Amino acid sequence: MAMSNSLRNKLIAAAGGGSMLIATIFLGGKDGVEGRVYEPYKDVAGVWTVCDGHTGSDIVKGRKYSDRECDRLLWNDLQPVKKTVDGLVKVPLSEYQRAALYSFTYNVGSGSFSKSTLLKKLNAGDQDGACEELRRWVYAGGMKWRGLMNRRDMERSMCLAESADDLKQN
Repeated sequence: MAMSNSLRNKLIAAAGGGSMLIATIFLGGKDGVEGRVYEPYKDVAGVWTVCDGHTGSDIVKGRKYSDRECDRLLWNDLQPVKKTVDGLVKVPLSEYQRAALYSFTYNVGSGSFSKSTLLKKLNAGDQDGACEELRRWVYAGGMKWRGLMNRRDMERSMCLAESADDLKQN
């Protein structure tokens, strides 16, 4: 699935702000790939989740979160992801490629990213092969999910992008 024109345009506008801003826009808010949800729910793997994919023991079940709280949670959640990705990737990347890796790592976890074939291919200089690896990560709770397939397709589009012109749209 290609990303919406609205999301694509926001990502292009964010390019000057760097990969963290791109990742934040990609993941957060009503247009974000996560799909912001203001009240805690159990995700497909049975994990309590709120806002833009935030998980953790700090979630208050039955509480409605504000946009500001969701923005703060996402920004805080992305800090260790950024540190992991930036520390493990040894090759130069475009801002979009780095943002795609932040999104992916945010979703699968730093441990999974650090042991992935995707990272090995990337650091071996096979950027296209690494980006194709994203499509393998579409399972949660032992089942293949359409939402994860769509997300990985959008991350792949960003991963393969050298510039805004390369972002696929509807």
